Amino acid sequence: MTDPTALTYLEHLTDSDLALLGETGPLRRQPDRILERLARPETYEAVFGPGGADEPFLRASPFLTFAVAVHRAAEELGASTFTREWVAPRQRVPVFDAHVLRDFVGDPLRRLFLVELLASYTHVASGSVWVQTARGWRRRRFSELDPVRLASLLEVVDERDRPGVYRRLGDLALFRPAEWLWVDITSWHLSLMLGLILVLPALLTGVFPDHTALHGLGGVGRSRLLRSGGLTDAEPGREAGGVSVLELLGPRWYRMAVRQVRGPLTGTMRATADMAAHFPDARRILNFVTDRFLFPFRSHWFGAGGD
Repeated sequence: MTDPTALTYLEHLTDSDLALLGETGPLRRQPDRILERLARPETYEAVFGPGGADEPFLRASPFLTFAVAVHRAAEELGASTFTREWVAPRQRVPVFDAHVLRDFVGDPLRRLFLVELLASYTHVASGSVWVQTARGWRRRRFSELDPVRLASLLEVVDERDRPGVYRRLGDLALFRPAEWLWVDITSWHLSLMLGLILVLPALLTGVFPDHTALHGLGGVGRSRLLRSGGLTDAEPGREAGGVSVLELLGPRWYRMAVRQVRGPLTGTMRATADMAAHFPDARRILNFVTDRFLFPFRSHWFGAGGD
C-alpha cells in the first residue's frame, strides 16, 4: 500500500521535477520511491551542486528544491553529533544534541510539513476585506507575511476559516517574519523568476537568520498578537520582545488551529498538532536547513551588489 505522504509529494511535484528525480512514469506508478530519491546525494548535486547552485529554482520547482534541502538535512544529521546554532547576529555555537533533531526530522510527515511550509512562502496571499464598523464599512488589509494584520482577520472571518488563520500564524512564528528590507534589488542582477521566488522569502528571517534579533513588535501589534493567543500584556513573563512573543504564541496558535477543526483531522492538521508539541525542535530544523543549504548560496543567487 502506497504511503499517503508519498502521494502528497507526487501531487506537488511537476513532470520536470520527476524527470530530475528519475523516470517520470515509474515514479508516478510507484510514488514511494520518491522519498528515497529525495535523499540521494546525486539529487542534491543536481539541484544545489555545480551547474545547479547558480539558479536551482530554474531547474527544480520551489517545492522540490526545499524538499531536497530538508531531506539532505535529515541525512546529514544522521552522521552528526552536534549542530551549529544561532545565538546572535553572525555568532554560532556548537550544540551537542544532534540526535534530538535527527529523531524529529526522521518522521516523513514532519518532513513533508516543513517542506510545504517553506514552499508556501513562494506564493503568499494578501489583499483586503471590508468590515462593518461603528463608522460604516472600512477596508482592512491583510498579508500572510504580517502576523499583526493576519491576527486581525480572526475578528471578521467565519468560524470555519479560523483554523487556517491560526495555522498560518503558527507558521509565521515558526518561520519568523522580519521587517521589510528596503533595498535596491536592481543591483542584485536577479533573473525575473528568481526575483519573484526569492525576494519574498528573503524578507523572512528563516532564510536570513542573522536578521532575527534586529526587529521587534510595536506595543499595539504585540498586544493584538497576545490577545489572539488568549494572553494579555498584564500576565507575568509577557515583557519579552517581538521574537520571544512569537516563540510563545506559535505553539498556542497551532493548538488553537487544531481545536477548532470540526470532524476528523487531516494529515496536515495531525502534523500541526505535532509541531505544537515539538515547536523548538521544528524551529531548529528550519534554522539548520536555511543556514546550511539556503543562506550559503545567496551570493550565487543574488550576485554582487552594486556600489
